[in-house]
Amino acid sequence: MSHSESIRSVETIPLRIPFAHAFTMAAPGQQTRQSVDILLVKIHTEGGLCGIGETQAWRRQGSAETLENLSRTIIDHFVPRMLGRSCLDIAPIMHDLEGTIYGSLYAQAAIGDALYDAAGKTLGLPVWRLLGGQCRDRIQVGIAVSITSSPDALIDALEGWVAKGYRHLRLKVGIDYETDFRNASKVREHFGDAVVLRADANGGMQYGDALRLLRKLEALDFDIVEQPVAGWDLGGMAALARMVGLPLSADESLTTDHSLIEIIRRGAARVIQTKAGKNGGLYYSRRLWTIAEAAGVGIFPGNHPSTSISVASVAHLCASWPGRLLVGDFQTGIADMLAHDIVTKPLLPEHGFVDVPQGLGLGVEIDEDAIARFRIDGGERAS
Repeated sequence: MSHSESIRSVETIPLRIPFAHAFTMAAPGQQTRQSVDILLVKIHTEGGLCGIGETQAWRRQGSAETLENLSRTIIDHFVPRMLGRSCLDIAPIMHDLEGTIYGSLYAQAAIGDALYDAAGKTLGLPVWRLLGGQCRDRIQVGIAVSITSSPDALIDALEGWVAKGYRHLRLKVGIDYETDFRNASKVREHFGDAVVLRADANGGMQYGDALRLLRKLEALDFDIVEQPVAGWDLGGMAALARMVGLPLSADESLTTDHSLIEIIRRGAARVIQTKAGKNGGLYYSRRLWTIAEAAGVGIFPGNHPSTSISVASVAHLCASWPGRLLVGDFQTGIADMLAHDIVTKPLLPEHGFVDVPQGLGLGVEIDEDAIARFRIDGGERAS
């Protein structure tokens, strides 16, 4: 191992980034959000390079993380097992971290992505090259939109996205199925077949209401409905999947590769949505995609509300993936939700496509002024 590739220190930086406007979804406990908590990780090498990664404390079904516990997990438990090791040794380091705290995917996501970034910078390569090469240089994306009680307001918002080149629209639903159906009907009537419609209930519905809504959305030719019932209710997901022809997508139900195997075994979903934070970043998400493809399950690249760092992570994974991908909306955070980004050149989509970064590592550069602006107390650096 070259001394220059050795990990010298690891830094955690907690951020709270406001939304440009409130965002509402059927998440138990806190349906309307005004901001997102993000933990930025920097891995410093002896050669003076810095790898960056991101995770989120989004706190919904499937995530009980806070910024404090994410930082403590990394500083107290992960860093002692990383210092002095090569930033190129991604697989053995990630294996050790999983053995240290099982299932710590949100914390591991930021570490793993920062390792890929550091490795790419060390070798002078973009991350997609480390993952096997570039299969696509741009990625078509959709958009996810907040729950609203007004169909006219919803249509106005969607018209803006369609004018920007988006053709895949994911409507948040799940608080009141009658309102959801009324809005969905108006949207389909307004746009006709010019757009692909999806729905996402964030696990917020009871089985009976979910079945009624699914049957109505199927008649409206919806493409996918995501997580109609709670993440733990694979029996309910499987029962719904047998009752309707509309493909269901698993998000809150999907954590590790073991959870995916159970989803497949039960026939609970025909699509999965992975997210960089939720599913352990590049390292673990690629494993999920491999299993899903082998089982004939569709892959929907997604994200929690996130900065261009996590957007870049998913973009590199998409770029290196040779198989079929559904049109996801992993860039929604920077395209619509976050009031500010924390990189010098945000990866904003153009005409409904995200260009794959071509720079070294993840290909994004931190805006230190933005970091200082949104930083909150509690960050640490261990060496």
